[in-house]
Amino acid sequence: MYAAPSALWQEFTGAPYTHPQIPYVGRAGARLGATRLARPRVVANVLDHGATPDGSTDSAPALNRALAAAGERGGGTVLVPPGTYRIDDLIHIGHSGVVLRGAGSGRTTLRATRSLTELVGPYGSRYGGDKSSWSWAGGLIWLSPRARHASLLAAIRERAWPFEGWTGNRRDEWTSLTTVHPARRGDWSVTVEDAATLHRGQLVLLRLADDPDHTLLEHMAGDGPGARAYVWDDKTKLTSYVPYEWPVRITRVQGRRVTFERPLPLDVRPEWDPRLTTHVAALTGSGVEGITLEAVETPQSPHLLDKGFNGVTFQCAYDCWADDVVVRNVDNGFGLVAASACTLRRTRVEGRGSHHPYFCREGSHDNLVEDFRVAARTVPAPPGTQLHGINVEGLSSHNVWSRGVMEMGTFDTHRGMPFGNVRTEITVENDGRHGGDASAGPLYGARFTHWNVTVTNGRAGLVRIDTIAPRSATVGISEVREFDQIDVPDFAGDLHARLEAYGAPGAVRPRNLYEAQRKVRR
Repeated sequence: MYAAPSALWQEFTGAPYTHPQIPYVGRAGARLGATRLARPRVVANVLDHGATPDGSTDSAPALNRALAAAGERGGGTVLVPPGTYRIDDLIHIGHSGVVLRGAGSGRTTLRATRSLTELVGPYGSRYGGDKSSWSWAGGLIWLSPRARHASLLAAIRERAWPFEGWTGNRRDEWTSLTTVHPARRGDWSVTVEDAATLHRGQLVLLRLADDPDHTLLEHMAGDGPGARAYVWDDKTKLTSYVPYEWPVRITRVQGRRVTFERPLPLDVRPEWDPRLTTHVAALTGSGVEGITLEAVETPQSPHLLDKGFNGVTFQCAYDCWADDVVVRNVDNGFGLVAASACTLRRTRVEGRGSHHPYFCREGSHDNLVEDFRVAARTVPAPPGTQLHGINVEGLSSHNVWSRGVMEMGTFDTHRGMPFGNVRTEITVENDGRHGGDASAGPLYGARFTHWNVTVTNGRAGLVRIDTIAPRSATVGISEVREFDQIDVPDFAGDLHARLEAYGAPGAVRPRNLYEAQRKVRR
């Protein structure tokens, strides 16, 4: 098939950082999307710490001892040789620069016997009821900074809600470094009031608070008449997600001019009290490689009552990764919770079926999920369960899903108004359903882009988005029709959305929007 150049792409190259429909995501992922991830030196072998590769005894203590020892020595790789290792506890990577590396997902297996409910305790919802937060949080391999991890588990055990964002259990647990002068979406540099505490390589939060008229939320929704007419005040779950917090590294400080490693995702306006602030000490430079995590096979739980047989979760992590990792028989597969600039590469979710194969929430930004697969379930779905797919919610922005095969699931935009996210070069059997409480507000903010997507069952829902997502682009998708879960637009009036090459997946150039954007130079 001849691939014609996309008119929208030609527009984008003329204004790559400020295009009205297509977000710039060319630096998503760990180390700005580097194709080669870090390879720290080997400092430990789990066999030397007492692990047994025949599955006969609990190897979780040995793995955790080896990971902690590597972290206390300043980082390094912990090897898990070929074999099957029983784990009766969660595996925690809490130090930066620590990599857990198996011999390959086909050779090293961690067999998990207990759920997070058994290991940590019931994790109730901050919104009340009998919902289990293990339905969207936590992992049996859990990468999170030590202090945050300890406080989070303590809060869960005390039946208190631990806030999951970048600034701790309370929104006032941050320190202002400086205020930021007005700037525009797509700018790489800002002027600050005082740069005395800022330096090259520093990770900071750009913090934007909403104002009483909710003009920040309107801006995230594209600033159109529909966003201005929308009723925001009663969307209590959505308004709990602001301030918007965007972690980013500083690449240069010249006087009061500060340059970032990525362009601004939003305008910076005085009415939003823009500041560069501190954050919890992030986990950086850590990863999981070459492993299968297999949970003991139990029936999938009814919706929102997951026990926490979850896979790999990154929390308050930056520049971290998973590579060649398979999770099997899990409630939830791979999680990004207040995690940014992380890469999930060559990952797969398989087995008896899961609630969220991938979840991305609580202000997670600039992440890359590529070469991924959601395999068809091996047993029928029990009554009362739900299947989502590649999930994004909670004001998460500028995340990318690229080169994927989804044998089940959907493009689960889970309310909470995520914006500026890209799904590209994906084949999907579109049989899942999105979720999201009405109090979480709109399904979509501005600048969602679906680019070259093949839908194998002809269902439109959540893939064709030109009639529902403001300032969006739907390019090169299969011809589809609406059935099953059908949504109406959250915003009235002209959405300023674009539809191109409809019915012709793969028929426009570039084939992969993310990879093409990586070649765009400043």
